[in-house]
Amino acid sequence: MDGLAATEAIRRLPERQAPHIFSETEIVDLLAAARRLGPAPGLRGAVYETLFGLIAATGMRIGEALSLCNGDVDLKDGMLTIRRTKFGKSRQIPMHPTTVDALRRYRWLRDLAEGASADDGPFFVGTRGRRRGLPLGTHQVHCVFGNLRQQLGWGNRGAHHAPRIHDLRHTFVVHRIVLWQAQGVDIDQAMLSLSTY
Repeated sequence: MDGLAATEAIRRLPERQAPHIFSETEIVDLLAAARRLGPAPGLRGAVYETLFGLIAATGMRIGEALSLCNGDVDLKDGMLTIRRTKFGKSRQIPMHPTTVDALRRYRWLRDLAEGASADDGPFFVGTRGRRRGLPLGTHQVHCVFGNLRQQLGWGNRGAHHAPRIHDLRHTFVVHRIVLWQAQGVDIDQAMLSLSTY
């Protein structure tokens, strides 16, 4: 491929659209709105509050979070095992103690409502109708997020049609880089560990 052909190939690559970077207030408001999801008393609010909080706290992909089984969530050592990732590899994610506490509380509420389940059972479960006790579906989660987004009336600071769940992942990365910068960490060196994480 000559230089002109290579330039043309690069020019045709699609540009990534800028994500919506959530403020801390928006994340707090999202989790509070999710917590209030009815019917009350019930597990539904805890499911969505914990799911969205976990994605915001770890930068996981939505599919990775929804694929978690009970055995993948080690609350004793504060470690998540992510299987079948985007590139077919598995990895482990250490969690902050506050994240571990939130997952422990959710699991306790879930087991109280649904009964304890096996290690290979889904960590995040549906709470209504035929989906009760089954793994949450991506479409279902996106619908709930869309309703909460509309309820919260966020302005859109990204290039997509509206803030997305995946933007929580981008927000995690941006907040981590800003924190490193404030701490005087060598960003270029730290990015390798962040991309591995």
